[in-house]
Amino acid sequence: MSDVLNPNSMLEAVRLTRAARLAEATTLLQRMLRVETAPDMALGAANEFAPTGREPPIIDAKAETIDETGGPLLNAAKSAQPQFRALRGSLDRSKRRFRLGLQDLMPPAAVCTPDIVPEGGKFIEAAYSNPAGSRAYKLYIPSRYHGQALPLIVMLHGCTQSPDDFAAGTRMNVIAEEQACLVVYPAQPSDANPAKCWNWFRPTDQRRGQGEPSLIAGITRQVMRDYWVDPQRVYIGGLSAGAAAAAVMGATYDLYAAIGVHSGLACGAANDLPSAFVAMRQGDLAVGNTSAVLGDGPVVPTIVFHGDRDTTVHPRNSDRVIALSMGTTNTQKMVHRGRAPGGHAYTRTIHANASGQAIFEHWEIHGAGHAWSGGSPSGSYTDPRGPDAAKEMVRFFLEHSLPTAPQ
Repeated sequence: MSDVLNPNSMLEAVRLTRAARLAEATTLLQRMLRVETAPDMALGAANEFAPTGREPPIIDAKAETIDETGGPLLNAAKSAQPQFRALRGSLDRSKRRFRLGLQDLMPPAAVCTPDIVPEGGKFIEAAYSNPAGSRAYKLYIPSRYHGQALPLIVMLHGCTQSPDDFAAGTRMNVIAEEQACLVVYPAQPSDANPAKCWNWFRPTDQRRGQGEPSLIAGITRQVMRDYWVDPQRVYIGGLSAGAAAAAVMGATYDLYAAIGVHSGLACGAANDLPSAFVAMRQGDLAVGNTSAVLGDGPVVPTIVFHGDRDTTVHPRNSDRVIALSMGTTNTQKMVHRGRAPGGHAYTRTIHANASGQAIFEHWEIHGAGHAWSGGSPSGSYTDPRGPDAAKEMVRFFLEHSLPTAPQ
């Protein structure tokens, strides 16, 4: 095996992805990065610890690149070699951290029904279609809904997960029952991505009115039509690949009053499969064409959670999410440190406006890996040792509303 990335192999990986031969392309990239058997190499996964017996999540990409015969693409492959050599070192360290961190794994238990559907609530299934395709989704309706306008939260699951699994792990429906919110969970099917990851890294899935963003926005609007929803209090959040997709939605649509990004990446962090590897393992190095996807709209309030021992999505990505969300906004910075009862310590950085309202929050969770903080073991990829990300996310969401209804 070569110790140096071969540009011809890079070109072959691109050709395979464009031909939809996804497993072969991923295997080739992993071989180039010398991590054929690394269990934490699941790109876009909901956790660096893949449950035993489960196929590792795979990024599915039809790379939108230049002519694979050479030219600019070949030059790009050559220029990327230093980044990928550094990436291999990072991956080797990740494998060591994986072995040392096995004691932190919380294997998913059997799904507990009350975590999904609290007493009196309803969890119904529906679907939405447009020219980009179709997606099923599940909608939680709290027991206190009687036709009045309620807030709506859109939750995007991580790789290998489902709406039921994600609802159980985050316990978001339990909190929605307490706060009287509707919650919708779009489902990513395996025919869109073999590991059911949202395709956050593809250019066509980073733009308003195209691909998966159009489907997620369509589901949001369909729920808003079918139920009484306060149009000024619609929010979106997610985990890992779902968090990256939520960041895309916040950057490209004016539907959402605030977004939540748990262990994810910024909009435009990657624009193909190789750059996705780099962004996830080294942090967002602005390899994506951010200017092509970010609009000129108002600042979107953003709350971010990330474990500082995350070996699947580098914690540096959370800083990039906040930086892009803030732009040139003037804020007052406050830092609070604490510890969840019997659990993880954390550093909470708040960026407030002139009136003292928190516009951006960054929760760095010390000692945590790539899992939903404060989640229930009833679902997969959770870390019950807190702090409670779902509770804090909903609290942050409900502090914000759009100044006017979106168009």
